[in-house]
Amino acid sequence: MTARTSETHVVEPPGSPEVTFGRSADGLCVALVGEHAFAMAPARDGRHYLVTGWRIRRPMAEWTRSDFYGHAGELADEAAFRAHVKESALHQQQRAALGRREIHSRAHTPWGTSQGATVYAEGVVAHSTAGHGGFHLSAERNRKVHQMLRANDGWYEEDCHWATVAQAFPQLFTDFERACAEKSIRDWYPDAWEAIHGRVLEPGQSAKKDERAFFEKHTDDWIVVSAIRSGHQPGFTEVIATPGGRRGPGTEERRFLVATDEYHVGRFGFVIDVARHRVYGGPSSFMDWQGRET
Repeated sequence: MTARTSETHVVEPPGSPEVTFGRSADGLCVALVGEHAFAMAPARDGRHYLVTGWRIRRPMAEWTRSDFYGHAGELADEAAFRAHVKESALHQQQRAALGRREIHSRAHTPWGTSQGATVYAEGVVAHSTAGHGGFHLSAERNRKVHQMLRANDGWYEEDCHWATVAQAFPQLFTDFERACAEKSIRDWYPDAWEAIHGRVLEPGQSAKKDERAFFEKHTDDWIVVSAIRSGHQPGFTEVIATPGGRRGPGTEERRFLVATDEYHVGRFGFVIDVARHRVYGGPSSFMDWQGRET
């Protein structure tokens, strides 16, 4: 298949990896930054999302959707795709300039034996294991971490808590990494973020703070904790709900029927409207409900 457009090279500042934009054999907007490949793939409802690949050895005009395996979130349009690619190029340039070192390591970590590590600086080391990973800070480095984010043992897991290390030592991270860290702290450690920055986060600015507000507002409402398409009531979803969405031994549970076309779980859960959603005491589609009292 002939490419729809020729490849276009974007001039970048000296030291940046070359950025190339073009079209794949199946018409996707694609780009190459060093050995990292990107594509703007179509999704349902006219949306698009970013997919990634690595070391595709063929010319860009011969690439296809099947060459990409990573998923990196939604894209608004082609301009957003190009902006993301250029951001990635800058990230790679800055990361190379930081001079991080890969070393062999068999250190014991909270997630198992290290299979390798990256030294960001003296006393700041990121470990990888078979299933997880994270940073370890020396005692001296750890004392410089904000007290509301500090882990006493100096270990910071890679999912969220790593952002603490970037917040404490921003000079060791790229612009992209610092932005990700700031968002992670704002989302998951809002009290610490507010203390560090001296201002209050507004609704919509922190996932954890929004979740907290949701459950405070609905503390006495019935919130769904489990749901299944009803095999006994066509067109309905059978749900189990508890007061405030609480779980655990002794928590009261009730079953309700909700019209399936109405049952759309929001960010933090589906709230039962007791005026419209009737309590259900009939045969259950939940296997573990059989023989329990309604």
